[in-house]
Amino acid sequence: MTRPQIIGLTGSIGMGKSTVAQMFEALGAPVFDADAAVRAMQGPDGALIPAIEAAFPGTTGPDGVDREELGKRVFGNPDELARLEAIVHPAVADRRAEFFAEHEQAPLLVFDIPLLFEKGGDAGVDTVVVVSAPAATQRERVLARPGMTAEKFAQILALQTPDEEKRARADHVIDTGQSHAETQAEVARLVERLKAERTNTL
Repeated sequence: MTRPQIIGLTGSIGMGKSTVAQMFEALGAPVFDADAAVRAMQGPDGALIPAIEAAFPGTTGPDGVDREELGKRVFGNPDELARLEAIVHPAVADRRAEFFAEHEQAPLLVFDIPLLFEKGGDAGVDTVVVVSAPAATQRERVLARPGMTAEKFAQILALQTPDEEKRARADHVIDTGQSHAETQAEVARLVERLKAERTNTL
């Protein structure tokens, strides 16, 4: 049986990756959202709550993980961040494997992974799609978010592979600096191209 072609979808903060993921999904390509999986497992009665509370006492409660408190513990602290990632990443990998099994008949699957390059996830996908926009557009979008500051934005960027490098390593780049309709048309063309490529290799 031929397995789906796996698209690794990534992009730096504020580049419009979530919007593009929705476009893929609307075109019939199931999307695994790594961030959404983490939020669910860190929510009320989430699967990760016991392990996170044991490693970071006082960071969870009836509503799940207190993201602000946990963020204070790990943000800017590489050792603590690595300890958290050692809890979260294997659980996300398990959820991704379950998702793959559920959709193994689909021609295309999208793995929406923010830190695809940073964590070596590009080795586990068939093609990499990077979502990008001009730096000024990115900055404007991010600083408009509640609670975001220029300092925090700079810290987040420092942890991410630079956009220029992501674009260079991508198999395909989707531009969200253009109109919504133009981006949508670009995604639709890419989906048809990838489906055609898959058909030709069967």
